[in-house]
Amino acid sequence: MKPRIALFDLDHTLIPIDSDHSWGVFTTTIGWTDPVAFQRQNDAFFADYRAGTLDIADYVRFATEAIRHRGEADSHAAHVRFMQEVVLPVIMPQARALVEQHRQAGDALVIVTATNEFVTAPIARAFGVDELIAVELERHTSGDSAGWFTGRIEGVPSAREGKVTRVGQWLRSRGLDWNDVRTTFYTDSINDLSLMELVTDPVATNPDERLRAVATARGWRILELFPQEI
Repeated sequence: MKPRIALFDLDHTLIPIDSDHSWGVFTTTIGWTDPVAFQRQNDAFFADYRAGTLDIADYVRFATEAIRHRGEADSHAAHVRFMQEVVLPVIMPQARALVEQHRQAGDALVIVTATNEFVTAPIARAFGVDELIAVELERHTSGDSAGWFTGRIEGVPSAREGKVTRVGQWLRSRGLDWNDVRTTFYTDSINDLSLMELVTDPVATNPDERLRAVATARGWRILELFPQEI
């Protein structure tokens, strides 16, 4: 039998919020950013994402500006609060159960997200998922900021078609190819259509309007994991 891999999008799929957008809002509530200017820009980027027109390099520069200025220690401390106050309260039992179902079946578990590694690594750990494919952030190699983020992306961002590239890289690093495995992918977003079309078992999960239409037309499974968004 082929090895089985369960791939999960994160935002609005396993959690009923957008973690990147929510982190931005959180940095405003703790006084790190100007509330009016930041919210206006944050909401505009979020609308671009929903529309499939997001310039991810511009967004990552914007989204990491606060942590780059605050530094590593303060940023990690703030993220602990973010997890406790924002993320953990909205992780629903049915989402944990879905992940656990695949774990018990012996599937490899991978979260594949267009949100950056700083925001998402602790969330993946909260689900007990060790394999995270997220937007990787370039780090300074010298100076006072050595080891901390530059605001630029490292490698191929795991967004839209980039998710196909990054999952393919992940497979090859394990001596595998797409034909060697049986893959299930859960996502809410039309942005992930290219990966949905490639996997063995696509599952439209809490799908947006456009993905729901595609899934219905193609006979893909539709999973309503959450009764409503929070």
